[in-house]
Amino acid sequence: MHSIKIMAVVGLIIFGLISTLAIANSIKNAQFLTNKSISSEFVIQELPEQIPSNNQWIINATQSQKLVTEGATILDARSCKIFHPKSLSNAICISWKEFSQPQLPFKGKLLTDDKILTEKLQRIGVFNDKPVIVFGDTINGWGEDGRIVWMLRTLGHQKSFLVDGGFNALVQTGFPTVNFVNNSSTVRGDFVVNRKKNWQISQNELKANLENNNLIIIDTRELREFYGKTPYGEERGGHIPGAVHIYFKDWLDENGMLFSREKILEILAKKGITKDKTIVTYCTGGVRSAWSNVVLVDLGFQVKNYSGSMWEWSASNADIYSLDMSKK
Repeated sequence: MHSIKIMAVVGLIIFGLISTLAIANSIKNAQFLTNKSISSEFVIQELPEQIPSNNQWIINATQSQKLVTEGATILDARSCKIFHPKSLSNAICISWKEFSQPQLPFKGKLLTDDKILTEKLQRIGVFNDKPVIVFGDTINGWGEDGRIVWMLRTLGHQKSFLVDGGFNALVQTGFPTVNFVNNSSTVRGDFVVNRKKNWQISQNELKANLENNNLIIIDTRELREFYGKTPYGEERGGHIPGAVHIYFKDWLDENGMLFSREKILEILAKKGITKDKTIVTYCTGGVRSAWSNVVLVDLGFQVKNYSGSMWEWSASNADIYSLDMSKK
């Protein structure tokens, strides 16, 4: 009986040693993801070292984790104060409208004062040398995340990225969520606006190039809008002459994730859209079109967002800025 007790104790000791080694090995293989500018910490398994280049505008949720370890600013572009009470830990909730002109027909256009834009972006923690990741509601949203990324790139921040799959993808990958809180405790950034012309086009520039055979205009609105409905305050209906229709969500699957690059390129090719063309995107107020702009730039296209879009175009002289309602 005594020998049996000894064997039992030895067995328990051996089991304990094996368990301890297993736990230690698990901890060794896991990596703790920590944003140096924040206090949150969570475990990520086998975090890859892939870092997106500045030419890449869209990243996946796992790449987002890597950027958080580098102190990335996290921006929630949804209407999180109203419809989305939960956000990601340390995310800053913003609206594209905060950075745009307040009055119709120019609501789609960015504020003109760079000092005001600089102040707004510094206040939400945007730094010159730190990445910014932006997420939205890809299923129910309007492409607000793309609008913010387009804005940041246009204003000179070349390390800003849209997260494929948005909020849901980040949560599924392990990002912790919290009830929304205000942004008053955000560390002030040092970003200074330095505008780039690469990804924007004015109304007059677009008008002057309508007959350019190398230009393709993509209307990213719903089909009913393309054919003349005016549900969002446009003064006239229809589409810009020569535009092709590609609704901005036609590039997403049922889970709000982007289709493969090959599939999107196939969709574009069927519309005659190839990389030797210059592309202009537009919508109602430059939001859906900005999201489309981000996708197209990431695919390697030359593309500009007409942010004034239908609000501006439809409010202008109909004899000069005509609209087409044909159902070709």
